Amino acid sequence: MFLDEFHSAEADRICVTAEQASRFAREIAGDYNPIHDPCARRFCVPGDLLFSLVLAHYGLSQRMTFHFCGMVGDRVALRFVEDEAGGVSVVDDAGKQYLKVQREGWTIRDPATVETFTRRYVAFSGRNFPHYLKPLLEDKGVMFNPQRPLVIYDSMGFSLEDHDPCDLELDFAGAELDVKGKRGEAHLEFRMRCGERDVGTGSKKLVISGLQPYDADQMETFVTTFAQLKAANPCSA
Repeated sequence: MFLDEFHSAEADRICVTAEQASRFAREIAGDYNPIHDPCARRFCVPGDLLFSLVLAHYGLSQRMTFHFCGMVGDRVALRFVEDEAGGVSVVDDAGKQYLKVQREGWTIRDPATVETFTRRYVAFSGRNFPHYLKPLLEDKGVMFNPQRPLVIYDSMGFSLEDHDPCDLELDFAGAELDVKGKRGEAHLEFRMRCGERDVGTGSKKLVISGLQPYDADQMETFVTTFAQLKAANPCSA
C-alpha cells in the first residue's frame, strides 16, 4: 500500500512521525504549509494523511464527511473507533478525538479505486495555496501573516453517484471566502468525473487565522518562496 511508508501500525494502533508526516505533505500532496515542518512549534500531521488512512482502512463510501477536531502531533498513537451507525472516530489512548467521519450508502473497497481517489483528492487539496486561496484573499483585501501563516483544515465532504468510477479525475469547481474580522473561512468546491461524465461533487473548508490587510509585495515574496520550495522537491504532486 502506498501509505505504508508514511505511518507505522502495531495491533490496533497507528503512529505517524513528524518526518513521515512532512514527507507525505510534500511528496504526495505538494503541501508546504509550515505547520507540517518537523521543527514547527505547532507541528501537526496533515489532515489529508488521516483522511487517506481512513479510506485505506474502511473503503470509499458513497457519501462521506470528515470533521477535523484536533491537531495530531509527532508519534501520537491513534485508534480507529467505529460506532453503531458506521461512523468512525480517530482518537488517542486518552480518548481525545482528532477526526470524526460520517459514512452513508454503498462502499467501494477495491484497493486500486480507493488509491486513485485518494491520490486525486490529496493532489487537489494540496493546491490550496497559492492556486485557490491567493485569488480569494486578494479579492477580499486580506491575507494571513506571512511570518506566521495559520491555515487549518476544518472539514471536507463528498457524494459519489457512480459505484464504479473508472479513470476518475477531480477538478476545482469554485471557491468563496467569508471574512469575519481576523478570521476567514474558505470553501473550496470540486467535482469528480469519469471521462466526460460527472460522477460526484464535494467541498473542503479551511479556517484562516490572523488576517491582516492585503500587501501585494509581501504576498508575492511568500508565493515566490513557496514556489522555490516546491521546485526543490521533484517528487511533489
